[in-house]
Amino acid sequence: YSRVLQVFEPNEFDIMLLMPVARLQLDECDDTGAYYYLSFKRNPKEKYLLKFLDEDGKLSAFKMLQALREIIKQEVKNIKNVEVTVKRKKAGSPAITLQIKNPPSEISVDIILTLEVQQSWPPSTQDGLKIEQWLGRKVRNEFRNRSLYLVAKQNKKEKVLRGNTWRLSFSHIEKHMLNNHGSSKTCCESDGPKCCRKGCLKLLKYLLEQLKMQHTKQLEKFCSYHVKTAFFHSCVMWPKDTDWQLGDLEYCFQKYLEYFLDCLQKSQLPHFFIPQYNLLSPEDKVSNNFLSRLLSYELNNRFPIFQE
Repeated sequence: YSRVLQVFEPNEFDIMLLMPVARLQLDECDDTGAYYYLSFKRNPKEKYLLKFLDEDGKLSAFKMLQALREIIKQEVKNIKNVEVTVKRKKAGSPAITLQIKNPPSEISVDIILTLEVQQSWPPSTQDGLKIEQWLGRKVRNEFRNRSLYLVAKQNKKEKVLRGNTWRLSFSHIEKHMLNNHGSSKTCCESDGPKCCRKGCLKLLKYLLEQLKMQHTKQLEKFCSYHVKTAFFHSCVMWPKDTDWQLGDLEYCFQKYLEYFLDCLQKSQLPHFFIPQYNLLSPEDKVSNNFLSRLLSYELNNRFPIFQE
């Protein structure tokens, strides 16, 4: 396991480009509670955004991404000493991806257009973020007082694909939970006790990546966010630092993987912040079962994929 944890060479980076907006009206566009149409209540402070409204007065993610893309393309031309290219647009992706070629390896950077709104979180998040037992009620309240992030993300279920939907994003909170993951303040600090939480997450991310390389088509529905969501649920189920002792990495990883397998078999993985939103919908049962078979094989055969 520890050998696998050392192979991590990050070559993909995400940068959120934050645009502060004072107030927005959020209208749910389906029953996930994650996707919204955005419009301005009265005359907005942000006059410059008015040109991005569609014919219904909704803020168009598509128009804003297009404009940002053009700006980035122009800027990239001015970079002299490194070879940077803007990758072709992926349908429905909220990101503009830069390929940066420089020895020793190539890296890609996703620039994600994000609105930062100073208002309270919508009702769909009310029963999410169940971290009281793990990180405490005070921390939960503090998180819920932070701004709301919305990313320009196409909702595949939208009746007419016009590209003006936005999805809630909690990556700022997720990052904070990953960095301050202990039920005690000193967990994994330089002189504090170490745990294996992050090690477990990295292992399962790596495992999924390797499987996706071998079965790209069958596993295209899955991404590291599934693994991360299952990880946060595991942290809540096993909230104590003693549940994740560093020496128990192997045992903890298997326990966490078994929980993820259970989610796949039931086609049930609630979004950590929006509990009504199931990330493994039953209509994807075939791919859920496919991944679950591959993972069970790895688990029962002491992870041949890590030996490669």
